[in-house]
Amino acid sequence: MNLNRRQFIFFLGASAGALTLDACAFAQNITSNSNPASGGQGRVIQLPPLPYAYNALEPHIDTQTMQLHHDKHHAAYVKNLNEAFKKHPEIQDKKLEYLVLHLETVPKDIRTTIRNNGGGHLNHSMFWQIMKPNGGGEPTGAIASAIQERFGSFAAFKQQFNEAGAGRFGSGWVWLVRDPSRKLQITTTPNQDSPIADGNYPILGNDVWEHAYYLKYQNRRAEYLNAWWNVVNWDEVNRRLAAKG
Repeated sequence: MNLNRRQFIFFLGASAGALTLDACAFAQNITSNSNPASGGQGRVIQLPPLPYAYNALEPHIDTQTMQLHHDKHHAAYVKNLNEAFKKHPEIQDKKLEYLVLHLETVPKDIRTTIRNNGGGHLNHSMFWQIMKPNGGGEPTGAIASAIQERFGSFAAFKQQFNEAGAGRFGSGWVWLVRDPSRKLQITTTPNQDSPIADGNYPILGNDVWEHAYYLKYQNRRAEYLNAWWNVVNWDEVNRRLAAKG
C-alpha cells in the first residue's frame, strides 16, 4: 500500500477536493505521535474525560453503566497501552492510528496489547463524543443527505444498523464507516478491533459489548440498540463525515 492510498483511506473528506491533500503533510499527521513525552518517561496516553455528566444520558444509558464503562473499562485500555509503550520506546513517536493500521510493525510481545487496547481506546474516545444529552432525532446536515443517498432513508439505515449490531456474535461494535472507495458502509468488528485496521474510517459506531448495556437492558441488546439513537450527537457525526484527518 503506497502513501497516497493511505492518504485516500484515512483523510478523504466529504468533498472531491480532498483528493489533493499534500502527501508530506499527511505522512506527518498519520505517523507522528500527538501525545508528547512526559518528563523523559516516554509516551503517556490520557483517558479523555466524559464531555458530560455520568447521568446525562439517562434514561437511555444509566449512570452506573457510564461510570463503569468510562472509569473502569476505558481506563483499563489506557493503563495497558501505557505499560506496553514503556517496553518499547522505539514506537512511541507513532500515532496510535498508524500502529493499529500497521500491526505488523509492532513488536510481537505487545502486538496483541496494541490491537485490543489500542482499538479499545480509539473506539471509546470516539464513542463518548458521538453521544450527547438531549441528542437523537432525525439526522441533519450532510450526514442526513449521505444516509438518504446511500440507504434510501434514515429509517432503512437505522434498521440495517440495528440488525447488524444485534447480529454481531459475542462482543464487538457496529459501525457506519467510509470505506477505501469513499462509500458509506455498515459493518461490524469483533472485540475492540478498530475499523481503521481494515482501512475504514469510522463515522458512527455503537458498542455492543455487554458492559455497555447489561445493567439496564440485561440480554435485550435489540432494546439497547433502539434506545441508543436517542443520544446520538449528529453534530459530531457530521464533523467526522467531513473530517480530512
